[in-house]
Amino acid sequence: MKNSSKKNFSGKNHKEYKKQSDFGYYSKNTNRSENNEKFLNHSAKHKNIENFNKNDKNNTFSSLKRRKPTYKSNAEFSNKNSDIYQDFSNRKNFDDWIWGKHSAYEALSSERAINRIWCISEIFSSEKFYILLKDLKSKGVLIEEVSWNRLSQLTNGASHQGVALQLACSKTISLEQLIFFSKRNCSNPIILALDGITDPHNVGAIIRSAEAFDCKGIIIPQRRSAGLTGTVAKVAAGALEHLQVSRVVNLNRALEELKKNGFLVVGLSGDGQLSISNFQEKAPMVVIVGSEDKGISLLTQKKCDFLLSIPLKGKTSSLNASVAAAISIFYLTCK
Repeated sequence: MKNSSKKNFSGKNHKEYKKQSDFGYYSKNTNRSENNEKFLNHSAKHKNIENFNKNDKNNTFSSLKRRKPTYKSNAEFSNKNSDIYQDFSNRKNFDDWIWGKHSAYEALSSERAINRIWCISEIFSSEKFYILLKDLKSKGVLIEEVSWNRLSQLTNGASHQGVALQLACSKTISLEQLIFFSKRNCSNPIILALDGITDPHNVGAIIRSAEAFDCKGIIIPQRRSAGLTGTVAKVAAGALEHLQVSRVVNLNRALEELKKNGFLVVGLSGDGQLSISNFQEKAPMVVIVGSEDKGISLLTQKKCDFLLSIPLKGKTSSLNASVAAAISIFYLTCK
């Protein structure tokens, strides 16, 4: 009995142990495989994350590397646009230019309005050109003798054959004609004279104001002044078609000629001792407007009968040349 129970117990225990051991072996292996699977999955996931981060870094780096050529192409595109704009502006600037011997000679012979002429010294040896150029110079057209290389630079490398010219937007008349026309229908005409105003926008604005206040003409010196270019005509807004312009070789000689014909010479200056609001003279008058930076030259100031100033009440110490011209004409024409 004892043995049997012992045997049964041992058998039972052995069975249970075997069952438990079998179960335990199975569960242990199962857990181990699950853990291995989890570990493998985790390591794979971790490896994927590392690969993803690595690829992301590579992609980021490669994308940064790829952006560089894009930036370069944008720069090249902007440079190309600027070059196109520059070419367009150059073509636009040459709309009123003529070069070449035959073309220039026909333009000069047809009595078209000429603003400026550039030529090499050999052109003067041609008799037909010499006669035309001498006549135009006496009429106030600026003729500048330059080298071949300088002329090539001015014409942007064109085949100029030694001569180039710039057309004017309006014809000019002589000083004698301007004096005659100004006095024909007005007892006290006002003429404006520009001294050293090289900005075409200022010249155009002055012409516009002068015509609006019924000035009888404009005097422009041959040198140190903007000519009657397309910019001047555009800013003048049509006033150039209704106002006589005389281009003189020497402004001071022109002032002397005007004095002989009964004109008072009045200069606008910030240092003028007499305010324009207190000026009461009534006579044919020439009003001289100087440049903004230098004003009227000292030699021209000596030719003036009066130096007038515009009273300013604010903190600004000076006015734009075209604005000063408009204010002075308004004061003088309202008296």
